[in-house]
Amino acid sequence: MDGLEVRPARPTERATVDALHEREWGGPYVVAHDTRHDVRTLPTLVAVDGDTVVAGALTYHVDGDGLEVVSLVAAVPGTGAGTALLAAATSIAAEAGLARVWLITSNDNLRALRFYQRRGMRLVHVDRGAVDRARHLKPEIPLVGEDGIPLHDELVLERRTAVEG
Repeated sequence: MDGLEVRPARPTERATVDALHEREWGGPYVVAHDTRHDVRTLPTLVAVDGDTVVAGALTYHVDGDGLEVVSLVAAVPGTGAGTALLAAATSIAAEAGLARVWLITSNDNLRALRFYQRRGMRLVHVDRGAVDRARHLKPEIPLVGEDGIPLHDELVLERRTAVEG
């Protein structure tokens, strides 16, 4: 995490952020909780290194009592960009008086589950069949995900902010 600055994305970084989303999700659309999000329209944070190279990006939106992390992607996993971005999103939520930061991942994404739980997020809900429903909005979602795991469910994780104590 040393040497990374997290800040709102600049218009000149749009192409780089879009390329990260293309690599990770096949384009600018993320489907979660039966909603198709266009990440290009959401507030975006970037982690940049000392050379102003985008090391990662996080998109989010605020709804009700929480800040939902819609997408989080690192250019190179393991560099601290994801950790820095998640910490910044949590700070934004706390400063706005929001009670929680939350997100959704799929049942096959074991790497993400490890990552989020190590950073204080807890599993709070399983939406059985949500990925099956998501294929109606984004047909290119595969039937089988990482590690050969059938892809069916969404897992909701959250971290309560200091607002609630």
